[in-house]
Amino acid sequence: MKTAYVFPGQGAQFSGMGRDLYERSSAARSRFEQADSLLGFSLSQIMFEGSEDELKQTQVTQPAVFLHSMAAVADLGADFRPDMCAGHSLGEISALVAAGVLHFEDGLRLVRERALAMQAACEATPSTMAAVLGLEDEMVERICAGVPGVVVAANYNCPGQLVISGEVPAVEAAAEQLKAAGAKRALILPVGGAFHSPLMEPARARLAAAIAQTDFQPARCPVYQNATAEPATDPDVIRVRLMEQLTAPVKWTQSVRRMVADGAVRFVELGPGKVLQGLVKKIAPEVEVA
Repeated sequence: MKTAYVFPGQGAQFSGMGRDLYERSSAARSRFEQADSLLGFSLSQIMFEGSEDELKQTQVTQPAVFLHSMAAVADLGADFRPDMCAGHSLGEISALVAAGVLHFEDGLRLVRERALAMQAACEATPSTMAAVLGLEDEMVERICAGVPGVVVAANYNCPGQLVISGEVPAVEAAAEQLKAAGAKRALILPVGGAFHSPLMEPARARLAAAIAQTDFQPARCPVYQNATAEPATDPDVIRVRLMEQLTAPVKWTQSVRRMVADGAVRFVELGPGKVLQGLVKKIAPEVEVA
């Protein structure tokens, strides 16, 4: 009877996020104050009062979502004993902190470096992402492979929901072909870059340097990483897979199925929103979700 804790990524943010935790929990409040001090600006104020446009900036969004998740973990106190953890994209770093691989401070610094590196890569090439609904993964992969330019599967979110990522013309062309092939929707997303695609390669050097300077400890529980959907506890393995995640797709469907196969009967989402709760219900309707 295992409980899996899962952590959301970019896109889960909203204005006012985390305020309830800050006001009710001294442990959570200390996380917000610590983050503001480490970053040198009031991230908490942007989270509580910032506009959607402010929160959409990658260099703000990623630390904000991470901080919200970590405040939720702090609020659980000494009772927090995960059997397994996983995070969606950015949320993988939250999962690593929750599993004891990273200290909170190191996780925050790593998230900030990742965000800045990815933002720079986004600005280097006009790129975007699109959500594809109602087609088999294999068909989406096949159509993307036949489109000129860079466009690849980026997020395997749940059966019938796959996000593609790449150069703007290639994503737009793929979206049209996918709709012609029977997709219910192929919707261009309001994002500033092609995350989890080869176009993130320019971010590799900066992220690799940040990871190399960060202390990784053996995980207290298995962490199911996006790049492989396999559990890991060894810090050296975790480092490699965290780097792979930059340009590799997020295998969320596969990760959830593997956690269920390994005994997870309950999934708890820690962070803003309920996006992952909805995805888990579609992937494994038999499990309990909170």
